[in-house]
Amino acid sequence: EICQTGLFICYLITWDFIMVLFKNKNIFIIGLFIVGQIFGKGISKTSIFPAQGKHVHGSSIIEAPNGDFLACWFYGSGERTANDVVIQGSRLKKGSSEWGSIFVMADTPDLPDCNPVLFINENDELMLFWIAVRANGWENSVLRYKISSDYLKPGAPNWDWQDIIILKPGEEFYNTIKKEFEANYTDPAWSEYALPYEKLIAEAALDMEKRQKGWMTRIHPITLSTGRILLPLYSDGYNISLIGISDDNGKTWTSSKPIVGFGPVQPALIEKNDGSIIAYMRDNGGSPYRILVSESQDQGMSWTFATDSKILNPGSSIDAIELKNGHWVMIYNDTEDSRSSWAVSLSKDEGKTWKWTRHIGVSHDKSESYSYPSMIQTKDGKIHISYSYRNQEGKTILHASFNENWIKKGD
Repeated sequence: EICQTGLFICYLITWDFIMVLFKNKNIFIIGLFIVGQIFGKGISKTSIFPAQGKHVHGSSIIEAPNGDFLACWFYGSGERTANDVVIQGSRLKKGSSEWGSIFVMADTPDLPDCNPVLFINENDELMLFWIAVRANGWENSVLRYKISSDYLKPGAPNWDWQDIIILKPGEEFYNTIKKEFEANYTDPAWSEYALPYEKLIAEAALDMEKRQKGWMTRIHPITLSTGRILLPLYSDGYNISLIGISDDNGKTWTSSKPIVGFGPVQPALIEKNDGSIIAYMRDNGGSPYRILVSESQDQGMSWTFATDSKILNPGSSIDAIELKNGHWVMIYNDTEDSRSSWAVSLSKDEGKTWKWTRHIGVSHDKSESYSYPSMIQTKDGKIHISYSYRNQEGKTILHASFNENWIKKGD
């Protein structure tokens, strides 16, 4: 279903009438652009496929160089415990209002494939990152990727290469975890037979095998002003995050120091004007349930201890991007206990304040669920998101688009 303002439709009809009168297509195109910029302040929503009974989740969306959209998600009878889970995808051709047929993007035989992330590097190559879950445990996941230079045709991309990424966090991983917890938290009640949380995490950080597995994708990578690519990763084993770093356009990867805190996972990254980087993260820790924040001053190599922001979070993924004009946009569930409210906020001061907020969806009886966004800004300036949606009819992935002015108008 596509929802637009009645005023916008009215002006489209008016310009269509002008085109008929003057029989000049150029007049229509110019008029349509002007009307769209001035009056196109609504939001459009469409299902990528009809609601159905299987589990569909963790989508990612990108705009291809030819103006097509590609989206992907994982699909199956469950998540990490369901070995039939695969990565599916679909294409929205430029100028079309309907997503095309579903195709398979990745399938590791007899293992669940989850958390796909799409990215286009500076060579205009399409990269797909995802995880294959070994032994049905998130902490055992293998980080995988594919690259395609042939992805503009109908159907699935033709892949040039695929491999796995094995990061090797060294002793600094343990040292950072130990130091950050000791500096930021003290548990007054513990014994050697009942070690507190942070000591157990530090102990696990000494295990070289554990350090090299279980790093999972969720949010788009970003390319810094220096050309460095940062791939946001997190671990359910350690309940913290880490950044994959590439200085050769995604050919090789090294690991950052960990982003330490109480449940900072699934980071969304934005580079500030001064070159520092902000990570906004899902809160997998205890109350108060807030979006967690960390900062890096050295191009993503080291990070401050993750602390609570003022923004509510029920333990659900968020996304945040910088727009072409320097403004920041964040999409998130603005509750502490459910995914029934779906908000988007706008900041003009690099996240110091979020002055404007508008809701994409609110389910007062909690019969609908909105979660796990993927957000981009396209060449025409519009903001596009894909996200998981569930109601009584089933589950699907929704695609929505709007502009900055729509956010500013508020609810």
